[in-house]
Amino acid sequence: MPSRWTIKEEKNKKKELVTLYVKENKTIFETGKILGIKYQTVYDRLKRLGIPTCPERKPKFRNFRTDIKIPNKYSGKLAEFVGILLGDGHISNTQIVIYINSLETPYIKYIEKLFKKLFGAASHKSHALSKRVREYHVTDIRLGSTELVRYFLKMGLVRNKTKSQIDIPAWINIKQKYQLAFLRGFFDTDGSVYKLKFGTQICYKNASIPLLKSTQKILTDFDYHPSQISYRSLYLTRKKDLRRFFKEVGPANQKHLNRAKLFKVI
Repeated sequence: MPSRWTIKEEKNKKKELVTLYVKENKTIFETGKILGIKYQTVYDRLKRLGIPTCPERKPKFRNFRTDIKIPNKYSGKLAEFVGILLGDGHISNTQIVIYINSLETPYIKYIEKLFKKLFGAASHKSHALSKRVREYHVTDIRLGSTELVRYFLKMGLVRNKTKSQIDIPAWINIKQKYQLAFLRGFFDTDGSVYKLKFGTQICYKNASIPLLKSTQKILTDFDYHPSQISYRSLYLTRKKDLRRFFKEVGPANQKHLNRAKLFKVI
């Protein structure tokens, strides 16, 4: 957690950001370079000090992240990423962010590889992909790109998932492999596996009811037997469904795999 500034320090930091970012119209990256801090820190300070971000006013707004590629076609990996983003992600004005428990180290590395495969953030020169450990053992995996933000917003995703009651993008239902990949990404981030008195259960939990309803329909179309939605949750309980789910959907989060083995689902 950032240390508390004195009144004088806060005033000085706000003044230097207003001068560089607002008056001189520098980008977040240029401002960070001048101040000798990471661009993510610049963004966090703007938010902290109540200075509105305005990337659309910057001269390089259309192309300032030339190291990032925008997918030119749909794929299973992209569908999986959408599932992850709708599960534990966030879209800001300038960044795509995934929040993961810091203890889930293998899955954090998995998501980093997925970022790089999809969006070309693998170059050691770009430093496009960043990771920050926050309080409460949460790791932020961030990719800054206004082009990428616009790409996902155009796809139908939104900045406030709960308020907008987001649903699955229509293209994911075009192919079964997209649907399965989506189920994997969504479960890996918003799913859980736990023991019941007589058996085991897996659960999808999310604040968006349309998203859960679409997930329920996909599972039903694949001949699973999902429960009704209750308390913002959707369940699979039948033993055959669980075993098939882990084989067919193939969760990538080791946390879920470990629990499934513990409860003898797989």
